[in-house]
Amino acid sequence: MAFFEVDQLSLSFGGVRAVRDVSFEVAQGEVFAIIGPNGAGKTSVFNLITRVFDASAGSVRLLGREITGVARHDVVRHGIARTFQNIELFEGATVLDNLMLGRHCAPHGSLLAQLFDLPVVRRAETATREVVEDVIALLDLAPHRMSLVAGLPYGIRKIVELGRALVAGPKLLLLDEPASGLNPEETHELAHWIRDISDALGITVVMVEHDMSLVSAVADRVLVMEQGQVLTSGTPAEVQSDPRVIAAYLGA
Repeated sequence: MAFFEVDQLSLSFGGVRAVRDVSFEVAQGEVFAIIGPNGAGKTSVFNLITRVFDASAGSVRLLGREITGVARHDVVRHGIARTFQNIELFEGATVLDNLMLGRHCAPHGSLLAQLFDLPVVRRAETATREVVEDVIALLDLAPHRMSLVAGLPYGIRKIVELGRALVAGPKLLLLDEPASGLNPEETHELAHWIRDISDALGITVVMVEHDMSLVSAVADRVLVMEQGQVLTSGTPAEVQSDPRVIAAYLGA
């Protein structure tokens, strides 16, 4: 049994097939990249996995458990967290508050226990703070912990969103274009963090990315999409030298 499986996944909008029979497997602890030209259907695959869209056909399984029919708000409780192509943070809140919100999926006691601030609630809040502090340390966010997100540089906001996904304690982390808008130095740091997330934390990573320097640095395997379907897959070196991939990107 594969750790994570996508089988014949499809998505149609009217007569347009945005995703067509996409299948792949990801091993536990692997960094798996999905690449392809704009409009290839990469983010649509993420939206199907996380139930933003309902699949027209196919299935998604994590540790053998079917995800396709799970309620959208319960996906994170099944061990899947993600970042977004466009940063989705609460700009009027601090970095710390945004990260704390990422733990909303963790149990914090019953409503009655919360109303009376029972010990179970205080223990849960302490555990949440410990997880958040660990992520702040991992991603070097300590200097920004009490800063409002609205006043932060774009690159720091991207890292905060990564941190918010991490504090949910996922088994599978989906990164949607994590290097978008980052300069080369920030991208180099991001590569270091992604490897730490995989190697040190044991979290499996699937990322959609255009920056091939990042893909080459961190990905164990790469899936290439074109026009909503799988074109090929292999190591970063294999797919970059594949004439079909070159043609898809350059229009040859």
